[in-house]
Amino acid sequence: MTHYHGTPITPSAVAAKVLAGRHAFISHEDPRDLGLAIQICQSIATDNGEWAKYQRRLRAGGGSRVREDWSPYYGWIGDLKRLPCFDFAVIPDVIDGGEAENDALLAEWPHGAAGAPVWHLHESLGRLERLAADWARVCLGSSGDFSDPGSPAWWRRMAEALAVICDPDGVPLVKLHGLRMLDPDIVRRVPFASADSTNLARNIGIDKAWAGRYPPATPEGRAVVLADRIEAAQAPLRWEGPPQTTFSLEVA
Repeated sequence: MTHYHGTPITPSAVAAKVLAGRHAFISHEDPRDLGLAIQICQSIATDNGEWAKYQRRLRAGGGSRVREDWSPYYGWIGDLKRLPCFDFAVIPDVIDGGEAENDALLAEWPHGAAGAPVWHLHESLGRLERLAADWARVCLGSSGDFSDPGSPAWWRRMAEALAVICDPDGVPLVKLHGLRMLDPDIVRRVPFASADSTNLARNIGIDKAWAGRYPPATPEGRAVVLADRIEAAQAPLRWEGPPQTTFSLEVA
């Protein structure tokens, strides 16, 4: 599978060291590492920035939401999709929107197979079936009561989703991308084609996370160690079920 590391990664010297030969997930909200990634990464995928916008709405206490103008994102992807390193773009979505609103955004999408739609875990399984029938890749996004990846509730919902999107042998019917799902405990169980997280960008600067007898001496060293650990976890070929503790925790 492809491990996409969310950007930006700071400082720039660390980004240059750790992204070389790897895969970068570039957000339209903050694309400062785009030029570097195009030069040194094996591939790039692009995010529409909805997660950051959703987090801002939560911090602001919700309230009315103005319909987003996605034309700048469409233009951005129109330029990027011609690059040899470009893999796919996350099609605009609204995490706290309804299925009709998100379906309308799919209908509006101007770049065809260059994009991948998002199925939010709180949405209906019927919508997931429709997306799998119409698209070659589907992104899975944690949301609603299932917003905490790896929690018991999240695993139960993923089991329901994967029962729909896999054949009787557990092999996915389409390529699956896990949004914010590079946790090794998740990757080793779910048959992803790709997944992303900002784990690398968030943790290389947290000193207490690197306590021990032989911590890496530089931020660049931290980044390489963490990236290697993340990428050591590989997805299985088929879905064989969630961790057994998922259900024992609920019974207890």
